[in-house]
Amino acid sequence: MTSPLAPEVLEMANGVRAGERAVLAQAITLIESRRADRQLTARQLVQELLPNTGKALRVGITGAPGVGKSTSIDTLGTQLTAKGHKVAVLAVDPSSVRTGGSILGDKTRMSQLAVDPNAFIRPSPSAGTLGGVAAKTRETMLLCEAAGFDVILVETVGIGQSETAVSDMTDFFLTLMLPGAGDELQGIKKGVIELADMIAVNKADGDNISRAKKAAAEYRAAMHILTQRSPAWTPPVITYSGLTGDGIDALWDHVRDHHTKLTATGEIAARRRAQQTKWMWAMFDDRLRERIRSDPTLRARLPEIEAAVSAGGLSPALAVDEIAQALGLMPGPAQG
Repeated sequence: MTSPLAPEVLEMANGVRAGERAVLAQAITLIESRRADRQLTARQLVQELLPNTGKALRVGITGAPGVGKSTSIDTLGTQLTAKGHKVAVLAVDPSSVRTGGSILGDKTRMSQLAVDPNAFIRPSPSAGTLGGVAAKTRETMLLCEAAGFDVILVETVGIGQSETAVSDMTDFFLTLMLPGAGDELQGIKKGVIELADMIAVNKADGDNISRAKKAAAEYRAAMHILTQRSPAWTPPVITYSGLTGDGIDALWDHVRDHHTKLTATGEIAARRRAQQTKWMWAMFDDRLRERIRSDPTLRARLPEIEAAVSAGGLSPALAVDEIAQALGLMPGPAQG
């Protein structure tokens, strides 16, 4: 039997379900905490709210720096709230542990959404590893769904492995590109394109319209040689302008069409089931790292182990064995 929830957990859960923004922010801060007692409370809170989650359309958005993600999200989100949607924007930035993140800049660039009562913008806390970032973002997404947000936009910085992490927590993965494919076409990361459910070429306005259309045609041709993620969906390539809003309606129509088709085939449900398992292992990995950080004996021993590996005196495999033995994850060496 599970222990009864503390009154403060029930009170916070009720506040989140009621859509109280201050309580939602407080709940997300609770999830971000690294204190063991706070983490236990956070897990109880998420479990309590679990029946109220899963109803939102989850969209991942990636693109290289400078492609106009913030402007695009600001315009898209504002159009969605005008149609009656409640939109939450979450940012995944695994580098924020070093740089402090860029969410303040994002909030400034998302000037319309930042003051929209039907929108909520929140950065992902960095736990020092991408797995930790993804796990915390996932928990934040669930809280936002429980608070009544029916569209979740998860933004990735567009570098490293963050695209895969975001793809593994969303229903639809949108890749933004710039006009003037040409040489840039050669630099496309194949892995990112293979994850894409749609490619959208931004900045199709003014003198850029013809260049954007040409780029879209080249990306469209490139898509034909890649394996599609779903037999029921051929990723479209469109042009739009995040600045003027032209093409944003068509962009969202594709997202809804994808959701309708893949819901009918059962692929959305199957994708989410697979994601649940991946999230579990991401959180398990994070928990192991936390155990290493919190074990004083092992923490004191780690610099010596790292130095031995770095100097070539200890193989990485044996070093991992030593760490695992210290954590009680495998038996120690046999005594002769």
